[in-house]
Amino acid sequence: MKNIILLGPPGAGKGTQADLICNFLDIRKISTGYMLREAIASESDLGKKVADVLKSGALVSDEIIGSIIVDRIKQKDCENGFLFDGVPRTLGQATMLVDMNVSFSHVIEIEVDDEVIINRMSGRRFHIASGRSYHVEYNPPKSEGFDDLTGDMLVQREDDKPETVSKRLSVYHEETKPLSNFYSNKSASDELIYYTVDGSGTVNSVFESIKTNL
Repeated sequence: MKNIILLGPPGAGKGTQADLICNFLDIRKISTGYMLREAIASESDLGKKVADVLKSGALVSDEIIGSIIVDRIKQKDCENGFLFDGVPRTLGQATMLVDMNVSFSHVIEIEVDDEVIINRMSGRRFHIASGRSYHVEYNPPKSEGFDDLTGDMLVQREDDKPETVSKRLSVYHEETKPLSNFYSNKSASDELIYYTVDGSGTVNSVFESIKTNL
């Protein structure tokens, strides 16, 4: 059974690789947002607590996240394994999962330089109505700044502006990057495989690098 954590900075392609890994291994991808929505929909006591927290505008605590995780991975669709997308984000969450006896077989970190991330994300352009996406360098529209099909003007999302991306990367390096040492140290003592892959290549080349270690 493969229980996987996928690490990497925003814009590293974790979402795409997570889908490929889950299809390859026939395991379930579990994201924080998805777990919270499922918990609320269940109308359980825990789900009601989550709904109340979100309605108040507060952040869901690590303790609640941990309880949701434990409940979620016990479900039948996780019997073959699971991949965590977006959890853990901090050392506190990682330690909490250890205390809750949630174990993993693999921790895969996708490494991409900040400069590459900023170029990737700041070059993205979107057609709001359809969701079509472009990149000024890697996948440019036929006419600069305009959607190929409708001719509507493309937009750059606030989250993709260089200054915003830089701030997100700063938060990542401060809060999430320390997980690299946490899990590499655990791999030396536990039955855990931790490895890094170069995420600057194509989607397929990155996936091939990941597969060789699974």
